[in-house]
Amino acid sequence: MMIFLTGGNQMKITIESIRDRLSSYTSVRDDPAGRYQAAVALTLVCGSQNLELLLIKRTEREDDPWSGQIALPGGRIEERDSDLLDTAIRETREETAVDLTRGELMGELDDISTTNPVLPPMLVRPFVFSLDRKQEVRPNEEVSDHFWVPLEDLLDSRVAEEIEVRGYPLTVKGFRFGPNLVWGMTNQILTHFRELIRPV
Repeated sequence: MMIFLTGGNQMKITIESIRDRLSSYTSVRDDPAGRYQAAVALTLVCGSQNLELLLIKRTEREDDPWSGQIALPGGRIEERDSDLLDTAIRETREETAVDLTRGELMGELDDISTTNPVLPPMLVRPFVFSLDRKQEVRPNEEVSDHFWVPLEDLLDSRVAEEIEVRGYPLTVKGFRFGPNLVWGMTNQILTHFRELIRPV
């Protein structure tokens, strides 16, 4: 059940305006002690009409706390990664075949951490990239689908809805893109990004 919807943005967001905002923004860093570290990538590209953002749908799996959710490409840091930026690039390539080294790293957002006790203790660092053009997306077994979402929809599709998570009813805030509801940590990241790039 949809409870509310906000919108009304009429101003166009450009790569240049996003680059300008991120270049002057100092990201908030959190202490990773006692938590897994992970990274995700916000991947932007100029679509036929406007900027678009790559989202994925995670494959439904019993061993995945984020099973079936709409997400940003990313995952946990591994020993082969020199830092979390390497993690974001590697995980995006593994999950979608998109090569972020062919794009531009535009900036970083604030670290966020899991607060729900049923989830693994995790710190996530979001990185923002832009591509000159869309690359072919070839999802691996961890990804069941992908979407290029118009960035303008990110400003105009804020909702709160009642959903069922592992058999329990829950009211969540997030973004709706057609049949796809974005909530949880991905919602936190996109909300921060939304406020950062919103035209004033």
